[in-house]
Amino acid sequence: MTLDNPATTADVAPLFKPFKHGSLELKNRIVMAPMTRGMAPDGIPAQQNADYYARRAAGSVGLILSEGTVIDRPVSRNEPGIPFFHGDDALEGWKTVVDAVHAAGGRIGPQIWHTATAPSSSGWEADAPMESPSGLFAPGKPSGNVMTEKDIEDTIAAFASAAADAKRLGFDVAELHGAHGYLIDQFFWEGTNQRADGWGGKTLAERSRFAVEVVKAVRAAVGPDFPVILRLSQWKQQDYTARLAATPDELEAWLAPLSDAGVDIFHCSQRRFWEPEFADIDGDDGLNFAGWAKKITGKPTISVGSVGLDADFFSAFSGGGSANVGIDKLLTRMDRDEFDLIAVGRVLLSDPDWAEKIRTGDTASLVGFDPSDLGKLT
Repeated sequence: MTLDNPATTADVAPLFKPFKHGSLELKNRIVMAPMTRGMAPDGIPAQQNADYYARRAAGSVGLILSEGTVIDRPVSRNEPGIPFFHGDDALEGWKTVVDAVHAAGGRIGPQIWHTATAPSSSGWEADAPMESPSGLFAPGKPSGNVMTEKDIEDTIAAFASAAADAKRLGFDVAELHGAHGYLIDQFFWEGTNQRADGWGGKTLAERSRFAVEVVKAVRAAVGPDFPVILRLSQWKQQDYTARLAATPDELEAWLAPLSDAGVDIFHCSQRRFWEPEFADIDGDDGLNFAGWAKKITGKPTISVGSVGLDADFFSAFSGGGSANVGIDKLLTRMDRDEFDLIAVGRVLLSDPDWAEKIRTGDTASLVGFDPSDLGKLT
């Protein structure tokens, strides 16, 4: 399906400006969003995984963020096909991915992850209990073990080790997954962090200690020049309406310590990129989550959420497809420098050349998202 309001090549100039921050240099502002594929047999990325990412790099994506890949903890994943980011075999597989993406002219970073007590959607069960800050998946929903002090220390060290391996393997960045109700986010959220020790607290700033210590350890492991991205969200898979920071002051109390700890770029996840974060302050066309994060921290930000499609990603979980729509709203926000980069997800599953088609104005050949592509790695 063609765009409702096809963009001309001139119109898309804000998307195709080069980006530079520290050692990270990108040819454009388009990021492939991390999307769980669950297609790494035994947790080991194979040639088909490398080919999958390289196709998107060849299609003019500026930066690829990999699917979530998990740290070295007894139970850090909730599906059997999620790749590891530890162990010789898995890391060798990721090296193949890095080399393939670089050969295609792209840049790539792993999304480093721990799923905590998020349940499996396939019914798979790990051979040991899951872990979380307070043995909860959601408020009033017990699941897994409460993490001990040693568990927390070892987990911080595992994040740092994974980031160091990312640098060693030749990745261009590393992203820490601190969103969507997984481990780091479970520490942020009062509903899942009810600890009475120094890893809990009544305020979001207090509950951010775990994330701050992870970022500090990662920064120490990779040095001052390797870019570190942190993905955050207000919403949770447990509660789509959840908000960690209800005001700009609360957002600053959350983000400033993370910025000071060593985050280079904030990846601000929301379901629809055009929705304002604090409409009561700057109106219905006000800054989105990434816009406010940039304003508060002064750091570059990545926005995301239903780019180029007419339905948000939750529709995909029920088998829903999405048609292409125009990207005028995106171009307007990027032209006014609200955020620096834009992550694109589902549309790249069905159309690996989406970015190149947008760049050249070939809107007639754009295709929408087909939910059957969730089951493919092509």
